[in-house]
Amino acid sequence: RKEITEDNFRELVQDGVTLYVLQSVDQMLLSATKERIDFLPHYDTLVKSGMYEYYASEGQNPLPFALAELIDNSLSATSQNTGIRSIQIKLLFDDSQGKPAVAVIDNGSGMTSKQLNNWAVYRLSKFTRQGDFESDHSGYVRPLPVPRSLNSDISYFGVGGKQAVFFVGQSARMISKPATSQDVHELVLSKEDFEKKEKNKEAIYTGFIQNRKPSDSTHITNDDERFLHNLISEERDKKSFTAVVITGVQPDHMQYLKNNFHLWTRQLAHIYHYYIHGPKGNETNVVTKEISPFNNIDIQISMFEKGKVPKIVNLREIKDDMQTLYINTAADSFEFKAHVEEEGIVEGIIRYHPFLYDKETYPDDPSFPSRLSDDDDDDCFIVEKGARGKRPIFECFWNGRLIPYTTVEDFDWCAPPKKRGLAPMECYNRISGALFTNDKFQVSTNKLTFMDLELKLKDKNTLFTRIFNGQEQRMKIDREFALWLKDCHEKYDKQIKFTVFKGITVRPDIPSKRMQSPWTMYAAIEWDGKTYKTGQLVKSVKTHPILYGSIEKFYLYGDHDGDIFATGGEVQIALEPQALYAEMKIIPISKLDRTVSDKVVKKYIEDEMARLPDRLSVTWPEGDELLPNDTRFAGTPIGALRIEILNKKGEAMQKLPGTSHGGSKKLLVELKVILHSPTENKEIISHISQHGGKWPYWFKKMENLQKLGNYSLKLQVVLNESNADTYAGRPLPSKVFKFTIVEGKPDKFLVGLLELPFRIGVPFSIPLELQDEFGHATHLTNRIRPILEASGLTLKHEDIPVAAKCVIKGVIARGCVNSCQGKNFNLKITLPGLKEDTQVIKIRLQPGPPRQLKVKPDSEILKIENGTAFPFQVEVLDESGNITAQPELIVHCKFLGASDLPVYSVDCSNGGTNILTGPVIHVQNIKKDQILKARFEVLNCKDVLPVEKIIKLLPSSHVARLQVLSMNGQKALQIKHQDEVSCVAGQVMNKLIFQMYDEAEREIPITAAAAEKIKVNWTPQIDRELLMQGLLPDVKVPTSVKDVRYCLITYLDEHVSLESAFTVRPVPDEPKHIKCKLKGSNILQMGEELQSEIDVMITDQFGNQVQTMTSACVNSLGVSGPGLDKSNLKITWQESTQTIKVKGIRYKPCLLGNKELCFAWREFSDFIRVNLVAGSPAKLQFVDWPELEKPVAVINGRELQRPLIVQLCDQWGNPTPEPNVKISLIKSNSLKLVPSNQQHRTDDTGRANLGVFTIHAPRGEHILQLKASHNKSVLDCLVITINVLPDPEKPVRLNVKYDKSPSFPAGGTFPDFMVSVLSEDDTIIKNINPARISMKMWGAQNSRIRTPIDVTTFSCSKVKDDKEDSFFFFRDKMVPERVGTYVIQFTFAMDKTNMLNSEQIIVEVVPNDPVRLLPDSLPATPAVSNVRALTSRTLVKDLYLHLMDEYNNHTGLDLVGRVIAKIKSPNEEDIELPQFQGKVNTVEFPLECGSAEINLVLAEDSPGRDSTEYILVFEPHLPALKKPLEPYCLSFMFYNESAIFRSIIYFKKQQLMAALTREKDQLSKSIDLYKKMFDTTNQLVAEMKCQVKEAEAREAVLKNELKKHQIELPQTNILQYVDSLIKKKMLEQEGVMKQPRRTCTLPNYPKGNQDILGKIAHLAQIEDNEAAKVISWHLASDMDCVVTLTTEAARSIFDETQGRQQVLPLDSIYKKTLPDWSRPLPHLKNGRTFFRPIGNPVFARDLLTFPDNIEYCQTVFGMLLGDTIIIDNLDAANHYRKEVVKITHCPTLLTREGDRIRSNGKFGGLQNKAPPMDKLRGMVFGAPILQCLLSVCSNLLQQYRAAVIKLENVNKDLDLHLQSLNTPEMQKKKQELAEQEKSLKIVKQKLGMTPALSDKVFSDSNHYFPII
Repeated sequence: RKEITEDNFRELVQDGVTLYVLQSVDQMLLSATKERIDFLPHYDTLVKSGMYEYYASEGQNPLPFALAELIDNSLSATSQNTGIRSIQIKLLFDDSQGKPAVAVIDNGSGMTSKQLNNWAVYRLSKFTRQGDFESDHSGYVRPLPVPRSLNSDISYFGVGGKQAVFFVGQSARMISKPATSQDVHELVLSKEDFEKKEKNKEAIYTGFIQNRKPSDSTHITNDDERFLHNLISEERDKKSFTAVVITGVQPDHMQYLKNNFHLWTRQLAHIYHYYIHGPKGNETNVVTKEISPFNNIDIQISMFEKGKVPKIVNLREIKDDMQTLYINTAADSFEFKAHVEEEGIVEGIIRYHPFLYDKETYPDDPSFPSRLSDDDDDDCFIVEKGARGKRPIFECFWNGRLIPYTTVEDFDWCAPPKKRGLAPMECYNRISGALFTNDKFQVSTNKLTFMDLELKLKDKNTLFTRIFNGQEQRMKIDREFALWLKDCHEKYDKQIKFTVFKGITVRPDIPSKRMQSPWTMYAAIEWDGKTYKTGQLVKSVKTHPILYGSIEKFYLYGDHDGDIFATGGEVQIALEPQALYAEMKIIPISKLDRTVSDKVVKKYIEDEMARLPDRLSVTWPEGDELLPNDTRFAGTPIGALRIEILNKKGEAMQKLPGTSHGGSKKLLVELKVILHSPTENKEIISHISQHGGKWPYWFKKMENLQKLGNYSLKLQVVLNESNADTYAGRPLPSKVFKFTIVEGKPDKFLVGLLELPFRIGVPFSIPLELQDEFGHATHLTNRIRPILEASGLTLKHEDIPVAAKCVIKGVIARGCVNSCQGKNFNLKITLPGLKEDTQVIKIRLQPGPPRQLKVKPDSEILKIENGTAFPFQVEVLDESGNITAQPELIVHCKFLGASDLPVYSVDCSNGGTNILTGPVIHVQNIKKDQILKARFEVLNCKDVLPVEKIIKLLPSSHVARLQVLSMNGQKALQIKHQDEVSCVAGQVMNKLIFQMYDEAEREIPITAAAAEKIKVNWTPQIDRELLMQGLLPDVKVPTSVKDVRYCLITYLDEHVSLESAFTVRPVPDEPKHIKCKLKGSNILQMGEELQSEIDVMITDQFGNQVQTMTSACVNSLGVSGPGLDKSNLKITWQESTQTIKVKGIRYKPCLLGNKELCFAWREFSDFIRVNLVAGSPAKLQFVDWPELEKPVAVINGRELQRPLIVQLCDQWGNPTPEPNVKISLIKSNSLKLVPSNQQHRTDDTGRANLGVFTIHAPRGEHILQLKASHNKSVLDCLVITINVLPDPEKPVRLNVKYDKSPSFPAGGTFPDFMVSVLSEDDTIIKNINPARISMKMWGAQNSRIRTPIDVTTFSCSKVKDDKEDSFFFFRDKMVPERVGTYVIQFTFAMDKTNMLNSEQIIVEVVPNDPVRLLPDSLPATPAVSNVRALTSRTLVKDLYLHLMDEYNNHTGLDLVGRVIAKIKSPNEEDIELPQFQGKVNTVEFPLECGSAEINLVLAEDSPGRDSTEYILVFEPHLPALKKPLEPYCLSFMFYNESAIFRSIIYFKKQQLMAALTREKDQLSKSIDLYKKMFDTTNQLVAEMKCQVKEAEAREAVLKNELKKHQIELPQTNILQYVDSLIKKKMLEQEGVMKQPRRTCTLPNYPKGNQDILGKIAHLAQIEDNEAAKVISWHLASDMDCVVTLTTEAARSIFDETQGRQQVLPLDSIYKKTLPDWSRPLPHLKNGRTFFRPIGNPVFARDLLTFPDNIEYCQTVFGMLLGDTIIIDNLDAANHYRKEVVKITHCPTLLTREGDRIRSNGKFGGLQNKAPPMDKLRGMVFGAPILQCLLSVCSNLLQQYRAAVIKLENVNKDLDLHLQSLNTPEMQKKKQELAEQEKSLKIVKQKLGMTPALSDKVFSDSNHYFPII
């Protein structure tokens, strides 16, 4: 609303304007009105767009990126060119041709006038150009995929070109000609034109396109644009082109383009690298390049300056852009591809830049200096950083063009691993990479950054594949990359290899203590193909002075173990020559001269060493010279020695040369003679000689060397005072003569060890030991004939030859020695020619080897009776006739002339003589004399000749044959040897005649002596009298025809052993019996015939089968038996076996078991027993499942009461043991069994255990049927009906109740949520831990209400009273502070993995009550003045203020009011305030729907102090609100410009102030962010310290608790010790769990309702066995009773069991009469003991432990047991009762022995005596798990372990965080904060906020803008 006055009438009342006329400004509207407005954007939106869009990042000037936008347009325009795609950038900085300009010219398709119009429209992208805008991109078609997405489709948004030209300059001239047009179209956009249109109030966004002929520049009349004539003249031969000419170039931009020409052209070559060089890039190392379609892109940049040669560069010629450096320093590459979401494709390449010898090859980027420059300072130690430094791995390209401000640090699979991987960690710093995306990824309009590339690439659904040989392969990208990196490291890195590990050390020589350790020492390195090791001579480079020395060791920083490849390192050098430089130097390894040769170094050292003592000169003036390695006889003297000390120049010296080398030190010569032995070196002579007058050094003659051995004569130069043989670590000259002293000529001899024994005729040797005069062993020099003499012997021998050993060989002795033991002789040995030539030794001579055999008797013919043995005397003799012996001396005699003659042998090894005899000589059937020959010989002695003798053999007179005769009537029949005789079984054979004969068939009478030698085998006793008469004992015939009697008669004397044998075979007698035999199994199945046959056999009295029967005997056989079915009985005769066969045996249904069958024939009978078993399987029956006709109750999700065991039965119900019968279960789909329904088979008993099934099914009855078949017939199977009850303890859903009526204002409080957990039977589950219930809330995004990651979780509130039991309340939970849609869901943790979620509750959070007024975004601080220009007086324009609640949500949409704007000063005393337009102090704006639009302008010539900060206050006035709202305040800078300066310096000064104001705002914002960050960091440190304190306190408390349990903890290795204790406790628990434990076998009642507690027998446990027995017996009638909480539940059980189950509801118990569980025993009262009891009395209830429901169980057993007392025995119980009744009533007493005394005093009888435990039939209380399992120790140890781990973790986190606060990055941020605060202070001073500087600012502005 505005008041129309005379002054503003023309301004307000205009044509085309609708006016609503009111009576006053404050009049209320009668109805709503509409006002037409125009809100075209300000031209600054276009002109200043580049200033805000192009910003510097990481030190990079954005100007090249603005030029790149123009190149993008040219690339798109030339994309359809078939020839050269030419793009020229001309920098026209020649003042003679006009003002500076930049022109971008291409030979693309050009633009029509309509397309040029499209270009001018801001933000008209290729996708939105339609309708009135004609475009060559209409119906945009996405390019086909090409490698690296190099599709030239990079002119995209309709923004970049305009932003770029106005960033570079103030005006843009677009000149374009399409190929289809003859005209050139030209359009000019300039800031000057926009300002002129605004001043003239013309339409700003309108203009003209000039159409002209090519090369026509007549319209160019401005001298500032004279250069355009040349540009336009170049249009003549061009078919199509586009030129962008930018004028009004910013001065700082022009300076940058001039001064950094190489830098920004290099950046452009980097941006368009792959468009210029193709997908593979600029491979300069490739010999032959592939022909690329991109070779036709020609981007040329030229700069023209006055008086200078133009600078012209083609981007293709630039060789040092970063991508070229990356490509050409890489040794290998790893290509991959990433697939993101739908069509997003990213091609990637990783390049490896190896380490070569002494430097990294990773190229340096000026924007990212990665490595420090080499410093020659030896004392400065530098730890080289990684090759890449802090640069990220990947640069990012979009459609083939670089997006400069976006990089990707790494991916998980290519980031350095936390633990050492396949390749060393430094290899991860040697990789660079590039990512090439297609257009499916968003980039900013200025193409400086990607919007979401990294987020998408690091999404878990992104798929990475490797590109190998151009093929995409899906494999584990992390593994492939690690293997590639390892391969690159091994193939390409030329690192230094440190070898021969020597240990870890500390280096105190380094000034920095942090770098003093650890250092690893090595003895060798391999570098550049060479090996450097300890002791090697080296030379340094780049050191002052140049060092020569030998390597001592190598140092590598870090803790290493073994060989390693690494960079850097240092080497310790011992300076050479050490005699001159006795010091060490440590230099970097890189400063070793790798080109120097050992010869050069050695030459230098030799030159330095020439002045030091070098060698000794030795002469022998008196002869007896000792030559090197000389050999001398013992006692030979060594002559006198003359020695001189010479240096390398050959000069003699007696002192060390030079003062620097200790010239005062004299030199001595030491002589030592050393005897060497294997064990030690013994010094036998030692002398020291000084320098004399006549001779320099002199040693006398030595004559006492007699010991044999190797000697050394050592001459050593030593120092005078110390006798040291080294100087400065270098040995002084020495000389060693090695010589050997050997033995002299032989002078005497000794006899050596003789090899025994000595034998007649056997050669032996006599060793001799020759010695010289000193007793040293020596040898002969001439051949000697020794002389040997011995009495009684003849000796022969050989000469002694000249040899190393002296031996008399071939000594042979002959003579008589009388015995085998030998004889002693004295042997005299003489060696002619020796000084001592004779030795006598004693020897023992033994007989020689066998040479002849002597046999006695001497007669040639010997007589021997057949069957006798003959002894012979044999002697073995040597060649001298001495009886001799030797090992294995066997004499052998062989008899010839008959067969089977024995062989005699005897051993003569001991004495040489023996008796030769052997077995008797026996020849069969000899009837007369027979001649034999005996041959004697010695085995194994071929030298002994055999001896032969004649033997005459005579026939024997001893028994030779036996004969047996049998009397058959009067006739005697001979029974020959091995004959068979047949007799009737059971009879006797008598009258057997026996006779004997000799070899000549002469009968020999049986004498008493001969009868003693006769034996028979059928009787032990023989009648000798009958035997002498020739009669043998009677023989009894066996009773069985199978038994054959073998009869044997033997005769045995000392000469012969004879025998005669015959066999007696019985034959059957007359029939007397029958015998039945079952052929096969006796098992008979019920209803089946016996498969086996029965044979009936007729026998005699002894059971022998009678063979004379016929088939007629079958008629006499009968069969009978109880229950026998004779309908199929068959009886047949078997002719072949002479037996009767019976078949068809079958029984009628009867009891199973053994059955007897009776078989009768004539008067004879016999019995057979058969085993009658069950028949074939016909049906299945359940085992131990009674009452299956009723449904089986089971709770859903629980197991059946017992396992399902089925038994196969026949049709009569008998169990059938049939194995491997398949059994399966048939059920409905709604019934689920766990374990799943599997096929089972019966075992050997016919049973199958299907196991215990867990039932999952809906509530109700379900059918479970078995299915089985046998022999293809289906068996009759039972059906089980299962009644599935809901599980009262299984949570199935969450019930949430809350007040749904109220709204949810932001920051408010939710109504109370009441949550309960419902079971399957829709009852509330009680006794749930509240920690398992949680409330989760998250914001609903994109209409997807699935649970996101950022979820807010609330825990439930505390319970206020008992009424809230089983309900969980979430009270006073805060509503989110941001407006929007939220999802609430409640969660119940059923276990560690399964969660039960409630239904999601959708709530809408609405704004809260308004509290303040705020804009959409905070505007920059305005800088205004009171000049005439409207823009300079504008405070705010199009500022929208909104009502906000305390959480900055837009609110008050239903409120209407006004906003009053006014100005105030920060200084209340300042009364000079600026005024608004119209010279008013306040301005009102309407506020509708919670928002107001503000446009404020200061009045021209407004009052106010110059360069002063004022506050613009916006106060909201809302009649509907009683409470006033916070106003919005905006500071602004006011400049009061006097009239004299308005036209001169105002514009520049306001520009300066505006820039300073923006700088102030940016600094203030940055400082706030830094302070918030530091405050957050400090708060985090404080919180972490609190966590450490809490963890320490928790650890201390648990440690004290463990001490109370006698657990002491060590100071170190606490976790290992605690783990071992926990493991020990677990083993103890496992051991206890494996021990047998008493359990109650009474089946419990299924808990189908949560009001059912169970049977009394299962509610309690008792540890003591005796107490458990007596209490269980005492409560025997109640043990089966089911306890329920309610009568309803009890009634339900009563109805289900039809009254058979006793029940006890707890709500029907009168609890006031229940005993107090804390009451003392009756003999205790008021803390006083009335008498001392015996027998350990205790309340029976105190022995009970309750696993669950303790309170309810105490009620039950308090009622059942009352005050019953347990005591040891009956005597103790009677004594206790007798004493108690004196003071009070005595309760029932139970003894541990099983007796009971009732409360009335009655005891005795069976009813008061507990039976044994096994008689209780399992109705007994179970034993609890031993207390040790529930011991708190295990829990405490687990808690303590967790506390220790937590303490370590929080300490570690705190240390890491504190370390991060001290990192260079944090220090840098603190420094940046201080600098920014300082800068802010300076800016404020410049802005005039500090009065002292306001004048200075003004004067500075005058300096730049002088008055005209």
